[in-house]
Amino acid sequence: MIHCCIANMPAAVARTSTLALTNATFPYVRQLANLGYEEAIVANKSLIKGVNLFKGNVTCKAVADSLGLEYIPIEALVKEN
Repeated sequence: MIHCCIANMPAAVARTSTLALTNATFPYVRQLANLGYEEAIVANKSLIKGVNLFKGNVTCKAVADSLGLEYIPIEALVKEN
């Protein structure tokens, strides 16, 4: 088995990689636009995992620990529907 790692492979196929990235991320963008960020992160557990800061609170434990700040889980801050 041969493994090859090329750091900037998407640059070699820029159009294709852009289309792939757009297709993968656009549903999230559409949901954020249609629902607003607060409703979207409650409705989509994938989106909520990407929130590091919410209304002035650090909601990512790794970020809080690295900066010596208080960590508050995002689930404690958002309103569940």
